[in-house]
Amino acid sequence: MASITLQNITKIFGKTKVIDDLSIKIKDKEFLTILGPSGCGKTTTLRIIAGLETPTSGDILFDDKSVLNLQPSERNVAMVFQKYTLYPHMSIFDNIAFPLKIRKIPKEEIKKEVIKMAEFLHIEQLLDRKPNQISGGEQQRVAIARALVRKPRVFLLDEPLANLDAKLRIYMRAELKKLHEKVKITTVYVTHDQAEALAMSDRIATMKDGKIQQLSSPEELFLRPQNLWVADFLENPPMNFLDCVIEKKKDKRFLSTKYFALPISKSLSDLISKNAKGSELVLAVRATDLKIDKKKIPDSFKAKVYVTELLGQNTNVVLKTDDGMLKAILIGYPDIKVGEEVYCKIDPQTIHIYDKKTTQLLY
Repeated sequence: MASITLQNITKIFGKTKVIDDLSIKIKDKEFLTILGPSGCGKTTTLRIIAGLETPTSGDILFDDKSVLNLQPSERNVAMVFQKYTLYPHMSIFDNIAFPLKIRKIPKEEIKKEVIKMAEFLHIEQLLDRKPNQISGGEQQRVAIARALVRKPRVFLLDEPLANLDAKLRIYMRAELKKLHEKVKITTVYVTHDQAEALAMSDRIATMKDGKIQQLSSPEELFLRPQNLWVADFLENPPMNFLDCVIEKKKDKRFLSTKYFALPISKSLSDLISKNAKGSELVLAVRATDLKIDKKKIPDSFKAKVYVTELLGQNTNVVLKTDDGMLKAILIGYPDIKVGEEVYCKIDPQTIHIYDKKTTQLLY
């Protein structure tokens, strides 16, 4: 096992800076996920760790020793890609055994290790088959077995669940988490799927344009997105973002948008004013925290139902206001119709406030 340190890594392809002065330390035995949209540099980062790409500048350390000049084979890193690249002409046994055969391990030891790994991943009944005779989930297990049979120091996974159907993805992400708890290999996992990252990781590094936007535990990332981009990327549907300013009316303080004012405490008002770089703020509210009622309730504002979408046990409601659209997720099947006027309310305890100028979280 090994800790991994990326020190000021920059990678430039032609005129494009794909990785921009990235520094991060991945702890020994940690499951760290790099989360971000396509083109953000996450796969390039993984390939740099593996030695498949050389950084333009910076250093890579395993257990505080540079591996920058080591070939991929010398780093003892195993990698599973989105496409499993199993050898179609080989049996499952031979696919798993292939890394050991290259190392010229004795046949009896190879057989012992392959069977042990196959039993560990519950694919021992597949060893005589060919890759085209097994399912996508089974192929993924074979690819993982082939990677782990080498006993690598570092395990790298690049979107390994992307080609599976939704039900199998949910099952396999639980299996991968359970696998990591058993083998305790330092793991770096790349995905664009927020649910995967939140469900599986010890820590998550959200990435945009080759830079880490936030590095934290899944709980911290979900509860306190540190800037507007992270808050917008993390949620599905995205948070509601409303431009606002703090207004004082007599002894009361409000976050005032173009069409409603949300009462807040003086202490919160003072905290925001102290840390903000200007008067312009952004009020962020999760779709699950926007409450809807047919009857007028205190501190509510009007909106018109624009679209309703059934999402299994929940209903997604898109609301039209004088200043744009809002999104709400309601439990069950509310009796509201398209075109109907409703009243919306936001609980101040559930909001996030961002500085519009810096995009950073204030509250």
